[in-house]
Amino acid sequence: MKLLMFDMDGTLIDSGTSITNTINHVRENLGFEILEKNYILEKVNDPNVNAAEFFYGTPDFTEEQKVLFEEHYNANCLNDLELYEGIEKLIDDLRTDFILTIATNANSFFAKKMLDHLGIGKHFKTILGYDSVKKAKPHPEMVYKILDTHNIKNHNAQFIGDSHKDIMAAKNANVDWVLVNWGFSNHDEHAIESVAELEKKIKEKFN
Repeated sequence: MKLLMFDMDGTLIDSGTSITNTINHVRENLGFEILEKNYILEKVNDPNVNAAEFFYGTPDFTEEQKVLFEEHYNANCLNDLELYEGIEKLIDDLRTDFILTIATNANSFFAKKMLDHLGIGKHFKTILGYDSVKKAKPHPEMVYKILDTHNIKNHNAQFIGDSHKDIMAAKNANVDWVLVNWGFSNHDEHAIESVAELEKKIKEKFN
């Protein structure tokens, strides 16, 4: 069998508005000024940024921050949510030939809720979030866990994501990867620009 791992936010779905609004909601409650959307999304995806420290000024996420974030996100994560153009057809085309899985640094409960809302959740055999592992991406734990769950060797898998965290997780697990450029990052090199190119990359790897 062949297996595909997808990042979710910025790869399959455009959830940038709800992520930004939620981070700004927490910041406002903590007395910080709100930040601009693209700036937030760029920093969320940066493997060199400690998000808790950068956004909220603490070395780790506090209980207060987690509650503020999760309550707001749970109430609003389906607002302004949409699949990137061509993704629904791509998933439909791939689902018979591949085991489809999700490896996201979002909470797995929210991930399932959002993917179900957009009508594609049922196609993913495994949906792992940061709460499913000890260490989130760029650590490879999520990638290893998906491979083990489905008893798939790393050469029979491919990881598709929009951030360097995704690519680092794939590389660390010795799994082939594709970096997409329609998400929350703006990559200068090694990234593809369209779903048609992604389909081509998947075919090249597995044919």
